[in-house]
Amino acid sequence: MMRSLAAGICILAAAPAPISDEDFARRRDELVDSAIAPVIADTTVVAAMRKVPRHRFIPAESRADAYKNEPLPIGYEQTISQPFIVALMTQLCQATPKSRVLEIGTGSGYQAAVLAEVAGEVYSIEIVEPLGERAAKDLKDAGYGGIHLRIGDGYLGWPEAAPFDAILVTCAPENVPAPLQEQLAEGGRLVIPVGEEGDQDLVVVEKRNGVLVKKEIVPVRFVRMTGKAESEQQNEGAEKKPEKPRTRLN
Repeated sequence: MMRSLAAGICILAAAPAPISDEDFARRRDELVDSAIAPVIADTTVVAAMRKVPRHRFIPAESRADAYKNEPLPIGYEQTISQPFIVALMTQLCQATPKSRVLEIGTGSGYQAAVLAEVAGEVYSIEIVEPLGERAAKDLKDAGYGGIHLRIGDGYLGWPEAAPFDAILVTCAPENVPAPLQEQLAEGGRLVIPVGEEGDQDLVVVEKRNGVLVKKEIVPVRFVRMTGKAESEQQNEGAEKKPEKPRTRLN
């Protein structure tokens, strides 16, 4: 019995100490200083990356790795993007405090929080209901309760809130969804990963005098866009399916 008690004490002693908010803040600054500030020119975006607590949008089992410059699992076969990619996509949006921005793929809520630091109004859609509900809670707890959230198919956008000055997509369709192109304001920017799995490019689409101009930025690797985008890829030419009912989160 004494041997079992001793073993239990050893196990308890080996448990890692909880990480303080101050330590998380120090790690966040180190990440920004090493991987983001040297390559992201927009100082507003850099300030947002320095401010938003990424660890609060990550499941407890991965939280110690929050400030590594890498994607991390968040459940439901989804990930939170690499911090550098979050900063790059935010910079490419060119949002200002007057901008209305739509995000497709709320995921953890982290990208939405970063957008909220640079844009005037943020709308975000998540197709995985429990993930969207968790993100809504985490965003509210972190002080970002003013973001407009919805459960639904991001392929279809948010037409009643359009047009958007910027649209940022965090999942990859094979082609740029037509509804998102239509909901982009004149002079607006659509930042989206496009392509087949294993062969994707981050693309910026600008609307200039009603004409869409596309520019490839960098190869990337994102989870695939599901919902209508996936069904269209599997059944090209099939009849359009009715839109799934949506649930507002706030």
